[in-house]
Amino acid sequence: MITTRARSAVGGASGLLLVAIILYAFNLRGPIVAVAPVIRELAADLGVTDGTAGLLSTIPVICFAAATPFVAAYLRRASLERAVLVSLALVLVGTVVRSVGGFPLAIAGTIVIGVAITIGNVAVPVIVARDFPSRVGIVTGIYTSALNIGSVITTIGTAPLAALVGWRWALALWGVLVLVAAVVWRIATARIAAAPVSAPSADAADSTPVPADSIALLPPWRRWDVWLLVAAFGAQSFSYYGSSTWLPSILADTIGLSKDGAGAASSVFQLMAIVGSLGAPALLARGLPLRTVSAVLVGCWLVLPTGLLLAPHGYLVWMAAAGVAQGGFFTMVVVMMVRRSGGSSNMRRMSAFVQGLGYCLAAAGPVALGLVHDATGSWTAPLLTVLVMVGIMAAAGLTVASAKPVATID
Repeated sequence: MITTRARSAVGGASGLLLVAIILYAFNLRGPIVAVAPVIRELAADLGVTDGTAGLLSTIPVICFAAATPFVAAYLRRASLERAVLVSLALVLVGTVVRSVGGFPLAIAGTIVIGVAITIGNVAVPVIVARDFPSRVGIVTGIYTSALNIGSVITTIGTAPLAALVGWRWALALWGVLVLVAAVVWRIATARIAAAPVSAPSADAADSTPVPADSIALLPPWRRWDVWLLVAAFGAQSFSYYGSSTWLPSILADTIGLSKDGAGAASSVFQLMAIVGSLGAPALLARGLPLRTVSAVLVGCWLVLPTGLLLAPHGYLVWMAAAGVAQGGFFTMVVVMMVRRSGGSSNMRRMSAFVQGLGYCLAAAGPVALGLVHDATGSWTAPLLTVLVMVGIMAAAGLTVASAKPVATID
């Protein structure tokens, strides 16, 4: 049986740990999106094309897939507390290296950032499941919201900083957030280590765990539920990264929005993720079944490709609905993993396996949709592709959401 350290609900060790997770999350997407507002200045200064400079935004997603097996091996040996500090140190190093030299150093720094963020991708769901067993859904929602808020902060702040101090310093100065997160994380985990130990309570979003044919004893690659989680997470990530990349172009080409207008409109897709990531676990906490909440989110996701195909001028509504869905469904996948993991050791392996393969699909999303558009000359086929992927996400995710929780074995 897993044991968890007792914490007071407000102002104690758990509250500070939650703050530390939020600050950590600010650094798990922000360093990636910070490049976009200064991409043209960066490209001109480094002597590369805008397309080549775009690698600085796509390489981290490739790292999420490629580095996950190595991160999983590292997490088997290192404590989660130390792993987060290593992750933050690498984000800081990568941020500085990316800003100090030519394009090869920018690429090298970006790879370091991608590997560092991969550690967080795998570690945070395990930390949440271990340290907040009765609030997995809502804490995961807060974490997911912090990812999006961090992206918004850096997206809004980088261009004004660059106007004052240049793009290099503008990117490097976000390292201050890394230092703040590291200090708070160190203090929080020190307090946790000193807290007394008590037995865990059940997750409010889960029903009582029951054995499921000893499935928890199997490695991830031999479990049907894990493969369905790979499909659900991968299809969601494919749709998210593909849509995020091409929504401005779709809006510009189909309804004639200006480049700036299309970019501003597509930000609705990102901002509404905050609503979904907090709203979905709130619905679970009010007693709605996981399958029901997941089904509502799937329906909202389907609105985006369907709406853009049939009534593109309603794009703000379609993007708002899908934004809620993409933020909420990510949280639901983590809740599903916790319900089906069978314990902290399994959760580490499952998180690494699901995200490693899932991000392979994510990295393919922007490229695949771009190739389909080039081959057909319209956005109909790419939107149909997203529709198919959301269908796969629905079938796989709702099947796992309907399954009973697995009993804890460690």
